[in-house]
Amino acid sequence: MVRPIDVILHHAHIITLDPAHPHATALAIHNGRILAVGNDDEILPLATPHTRSYHMGGRVVMPSLTDAHIHWQKTAIALQQITIFEASKQHILEQVREQAQRLEAGEWVVGHGWSQDFWEEKAFPTALDLDAVAPHHPVYLTGKSYHVAWVNSLAMQHAQLSAATPDPVGGGFVRDEHGAPSGILLEAPAMLQVFQHIPKPSIEQIVRWMQHAQTQAHSYGLSALHELDDPECLVALQTMRERGQLGLRVTKYINRAHLKSALDSGIRFGFGDDWLRFGGLKLFADGALGPRTALMLEPYVGQPDNYGIRVTDYEEMHELTQLASRAGLPTAIHAIGDRAVREVLNIFEAVRQDEAQRGIAPSALPHRVEHVQLIHPDDLDRFRQLNLIASMQPIHATSDYEAADALWGERALYAYNAREQLRRGVTVAFGSDAPIEPFNPWTGIFAAVTRRRPNGLPTREGWYPQLRLTVDEAIHGYTMGAAQAVGLQDRQGKLSTNYYADLMVLDRNPNTISHDELLDVQVLSTMVEGVWRWGELAH
Repeated sequence: MVRPIDVILHHAHIITLDPAHPHATALAIHNGRILAVGNDDEILPLATPHTRSYHMGGRVVMPSLTDAHIHWQKTAIALQQITIFEASKQHILEQVREQAQRLEAGEWVVGHGWSQDFWEEKAFPTALDLDAVAPHHPVYLTGKSYHVAWVNSLAMQHAQLSAATPDPVGGGFVRDEHGAPSGILLEAPAMLQVFQHIPKPSIEQIVRWMQHAQTQAHSYGLSALHELDDPECLVALQTMRERGQLGLRVTKYINRAHLKSALDSGIRFGFGDDWLRFGGLKLFADGALGPRTALMLEPYVGQPDNYGIRVTDYEEMHELTQLASRAGLPTAIHAIGDRAVREVLNIFEAVRQDEAQRGIAPSALPHRVEHVQLIHPDDLDRFRQLNLIASMQPIHATSDYEAADALWGERALYAYNAREQLRRGVTVAFGSDAPIEPFNPWTGIFAAVTRRRPNGLPTREGWYPQLRLTVDEAIHGYTMGAAQAVGLQDRQGKLSTNYYADLMVLDRNPNTISHDELLDVQVLSTMVEGVWRWGELAH
């Protein structure tokens, strides 16, 4: 029986990302999947009276993109908050003042994105700075890394923080000369002591904010996410799925606090469907570069006593990873400092040995190291040996290079280094880490290819220019690399027969333009499973 063709795209410049058939001019779609790829003469005769045919006028068509590391609920919420991303200290204080004036006394002022590394003075701010502009409103501002928060005195009063409050395990408070918390909270255990007092939005509010963020994602050419927020995010995503509102494919990871519940339910890797499915366990090995809490083998430059913070005890991290593996769940572990990366690699080595004894192939459980921001040269080959996914965010390199140079010195040659992993044949998946960075994937592609910021810094050649990637390599990280990271490489990441009709239409070919133009690429249309989700074309 001949299957009817729902959609045909023809007279297009199709970049399939399929090495066996890299270019085409037409493709046919049935029931959300690609039925055939070829030239116009091959595909157009497949049309029926019910087929919607689109003359593409030579436009570029490519597989749509995946953000392989995003905090989706936080991203949706951040789009509703005051804008302080990488802003000057004075601009942030002005934004806080203006927001406080719009709110009733006692309501919270919330924002995200500050970093003292972008200020002339690199020192941490204090609660007193915020007290001066919002004395009657508790203020909670997460740093760009999401591993630090800046709060005012009223916020600390809500949490009853004082000089007598001990530093929590895995976190800490920056303190003044009297030992009292100064207004800077380091890592989640300390941040939570204030955050838990902020009124929570309802699920309906989160759904509305996610719908807004989803439209923006489609406008960037995104069709899929690897999501790393709390289970509350899963509730909102399920609500959207039930209502037919979910237009992004989401692979959801769970954190350690909810692992027991997941294991008791019998959930395994891939449970769900290709709109919403479980990916595995998410753990934290260390902090981040911005607040100087990434776990290091050697101390930070100029800080001889600072080796960072171990967020999760090594033995506990090993035990949880092993427990998840034996239950059929891979683990994704956040590791930024070179010591954190080494310890995570040691854990995965032991877990892989256990899996081998149980007859489990490495491909069955795609374990991941998230960020891999600094790796010791002795550990470069271990990703290949252990068959691990390097989940990286190219924009971190251009965003963090000043801090990396200042705090890691010559070690920065091995920082944000996807090149070395690709050279070894390791699967590299790219994402944004939004809302820590913007989730427009074209900013990440530009950063991967140029190793510099849009303003040309640090140099025209880029930061460690030998680590630049080709456009093909960068896009691969957002397509097939991301699909391989969650076991979807047989139906996602390229335009080929039986793959999902997840694609984007571009105003120019990213492979033939200057690298400076990558930031100007416009996504004209985005299709997910055969349905136009953004910019439907006339037919």
